[in-house]
Amino acid sequence: MAAAKTVGIFSKPHSPQAVELVPELLAWLSGRGVEARLDEETARYAGAPNGLDRARVPEGCDLAVVLGGDGTLLSAARAIGSRAIPLLAVNLGGLGFLTSISTLEFFPELERALAGDHAVTRRKMLRVCLKRNGVIAAEYQALNDVVIAKSTIARIVDLEAFAGDSFICDYKADGLIVSTPTGSTAYSLSAGGPIVFPTVNAICLTPICPHTLTNRPLIVPSDAPIRVRSRANDEDAYLTVDGQVGGPLKAGDVVECCIADFDVLLIRPRDKTFFDVLRQKLKWGER
Repeated sequence: MAAAKTVGIFSKPHSPQAVELVPELLAWLSGRGVEARLDEETARYAGAPNGLDRARVPEGCDLAVVLGGDGTLLSAARAIGSRAIPLLAVNLGGLGFLTSISTLEFFPELERALAGDHAVTRRKMLRVCLKRNGVIAAEYQALNDVVIAKSTIARIVDLEAFAGDSFICDYKADGLIVSTPTGSTAYSLSAGGPIVFPTVNAICLTPICPHTLTNRPLIVPSDAPIRVRSRANDEDAYLTVDGQVGGPLKAGDVVECCIADFDVLLIRPRDKTFFDVLRQKLKWGER
């Protein structure tokens, strides 16, 4: 793999660690003749006058660096989209299932990544389409999950779910989570869903506090698109994508989720497996 010449940098807002790390990183890159493209938060930390909108940061980049938590990574992954740009994510946040590289590991891993000598794990994204009266009203991409849940004044929502052409069931619940394997360790896990190995070709449906207690989390093949129709009243249900974007739903709106035809490339330390991350983050204990 060719050496990286241009690096895009995405940073978590209001991070004391990023305040110290960004100037050090930019000096480190400059000393190696590597150009940097900065999002607006990174530019603030660098004291630079003009940062870029996150959607523009990946243009012409060979590598992306994320300084923050999983939320910053989710935003960066949507900005990169179908571009085959590896993401090196440094954990400046809390739990950090996706941002598993520590600040101590950062510069050695970055050195290897710039030289093209890095290990990559491929993660699937969901393509999300909101249809209203048969017309596409909005489109999104999700690395973690799609959540259809009750709004603040609704007591429960009625949702009709299909996998491909097969009817699954009518959910009466606080909501429904449609997650990728990557997202299985996010909101779905908190709602009682299973942990799914990241490279499994599957989609997970996890009901949130279902009224019918036998409604359990369900794993379906990734080649079965998921369709969820809202049977709630206008604005009694809300669509949230990766916990960051979305909007209120109207009665009869249909949310369609299918696996995207491209992968997100996450750089990982060569000596750290997914199970290592689980043991560390979930406090399962070390051998």
